[in-house]
Amino acid sequence: MEKIRIPDTELELSPIGFGCVNAGLKWDKKEADYLFDAFLDMGGNVYDTARVYSDWIPPEIGRSERVLGDWIARSKKREQMIVITKGGHPDMTCSSPDRHKSRVSREEMRRDVDLSLKTLRTDHIDIYFYHRDNESIPAEELIETMEGFVKEGKIRYYACSNWTTKRMEAADKYCREKAYRGFVSNQALYNVGYAYMKPLADDTMLSIDTPMQKYHEKNPRNLAMPYMGVCGGFFNKLLEEGEQSVKDSPYYTEGNVRMAGQIKHIMEKYQVTATQAVLGFFTCQEFACLPLYGPRGVESLREACKTFDISFAKEDYVLE
Repeated sequence: MEKIRIPDTELELSPIGFGCVNAGLKWDKKEADYLFDAFLDMGGNVYDTARVYSDWIPPEIGRSERVLGDWIARSKKREQMIVITKGGHPDMTCSSPDRHKSRVSREEMRRDVDLSLKTLRTDHIDIYFYHRDNESIPAEELIETMEGFVKEGKIRYYACSNWTTKRMEAADKYCREKAYRGFVSNQALYNVGYAYMKPLADDTMLSIDTPMQKYHEKNPRNLAMPYMGVCGGFFNKLLEEGEQSVKDSPYYTEGNVRMAGQIKHIMEKYQVTATQAVLGFFTCQEFACLPLYGPRGVESLREACKTFDISFAKEDYVLE
């Protein structure tokens, strides 16, 4: 797989990231080691987690980071990987979490980054994300928090997730004025079915909509890193089991049923799997994309990685 170089950084990243949201739930210890090692062997180097991942499933806190950190310690391969984590997400440990209760103050971010460093068993984080935003706090203040972590050696670079285009532009403007490197990446929802899907229940999760796409076209220094890259398996399930199996999915709309026909056409045209046809969408955008992917096992991981050796055409994904 050909690496992606983020301009004005020392970062060279694989074109797909290993999404660790299920670490410690669906796989742990030896199986986790096997998957993480296999990804490195396939040419991958981006491991994405978050302080909050699976905190909504008791009793363990920081489960995903713990699993990744255990492997980092056992493997002795820290220098080969790009470790990404995120802080500042609303507390998800209570029975009825308030996703709008902000946790991005300087003190809360410091608590999260210090816990992440300890749990990941590393002395630095390669890219540290704000997992959410709080628009009542000036972007300048939030940038200064991250700059402080850079100066202290806790993180190499910083980024944002679920920020609006307007807020990213405000942060960019301040960073130019202060001669800071600024955000190196943006994580938001984007995939082949996003344009036709129903709104998500969690309205703090933002999509890479048309204005944000234009932003990334003009700002290659901020790499788009889409989550939900395979639409939660919607197209795989629809094509394999029929419409009845996906009726409760937010992707189940007339537009995405039509898109499934396009996916089937792409599968036949390129002799690829449904997963590869869905991920191929990211290889032919007008801006660089590094999708995150949570594998079911090593074969699904290999299948996903092979996508990036195939040349797809943008017109394949246009509905007529």
